[in-house]
Amino acid sequence: MKALRFGRAAAVISVAALALTACGSDNAVTPASEGESSAAPESTVSGTLTGAGASSQQAAMTAWKAGFEELNTDATVQYSPDGSGAGREAFLAQAVQFAGSDAYLKDEEYEASKEICGPDGAISIPAYVSPIAVAFNLPGVEAVNLDAETIASIFKGEITNWNDEAIVAQNEDVDLPDLAITVVHRADESGTTENFVEYLAAAAPEQWTYEVSGDWPSDIVAENAQGTNGVVSTTSATEGAITYADASAVGDLGQVHVQVGEEYVELSAEAASRAVEVATPVEGRGDLDMSLDLERDTTESGAYPIVLISYHVYCTTYEDQETVDLVKAFATYAVSEDGQADAEGSAGNAPISETLREQAMEAIDSITVAS
Repeated sequence: MKALRFGRAAAVISVAALALTACGSDNAVTPASEGESSAAPESTVSGTLTGAGASSQQAAMTAWKAGFEELNTDATVQYSPDGSGAGREAFLAQAVQFAGSDAYLKDEEYEASKEICGPDGAISIPAYVSPIAVAFNLPGVEAVNLDAETIASIFKGEITNWNDEAIVAQNEDVDLPDLAITVVHRADESGTTENFVEYLAAAAPEQWTYEVSGDWPSDIVAENAQGTNGVVSTTSATEGAITYADASAVGDLGQVHVQVGEEYVELSAEAASRAVEVATPVEGRGDLDMSLDLERDTTESGAYPIVLISYHVYCTTYEDQETVDLVKAFATYAVSEDGQADAEGSAGNAPISETLREQAMEAIDSITVAS
């Protein structure tokens, strides 16, 4: 197994680093040395950088675009929030220069990336870490406790009413209405979907027997909507509805406290960090790739296991120096202190830790012109 180069997540991701929240000369951007500021460097790159992918990154991307373009007045960033799957597909088709994805590249996608990115393929760099909320619309109910088996049975369509015995038994002090449950899922291929069903498959394998995929199982009859905003909007407009979405986007919807071991864990920064502590690097990737496998069925006390790590996916090599300079400058800005602060103000994400930033800078600095 590849060594965990960037350490346990307690070192990688600060306790506050939970929620939310590309392709310059070889020395256009360099990692911050000890004692130096890791604020966004001023640079003078020019050109148009194109990306596509996760809709959950849209608010953060808007902030990154504005801040980056203010520093680089001759540069433009264009990002299309079409969903993680569409973004990775566009990246591999060379329609965009980077992808935003709520899941790292699949093995076959990583192998395919070698055709466009050179022998080392693409690298996935965490843009932010966020729990996925299991969110619902029940007037007067802010939280319910649910174990993985019950969550899976609800989303599978086997538990269809909020006062079902399986839900009531876990919420004796909650006044649950006699109201039908409306499941709302993503219509588009989504990294959020992939992360959510990966949790269901690992934590409730007897109930959730579907293949882990960014596409919702076709034989489950439920409501669907496009993108993060779509599922949240539909759930907000439908009493009794339940969905899954990036935690920063669910607003005033109620949220599920998820059973882990013998306790029910509320979604929080600390809980997200604990879940990532037991993550392991994905095998078979380049030395600077930062893809992580999460232990979805963890019994770690205080861990919230439905965690999403959202990545920026870049090539390790590009065809010309201008593109390399542009990619490295934007990628560096996104993970810099200034970039993370801009995204926090826009999207509600907390800053990533300095340790994670240093590892990301090292990976970004390795991007070069194809030989």
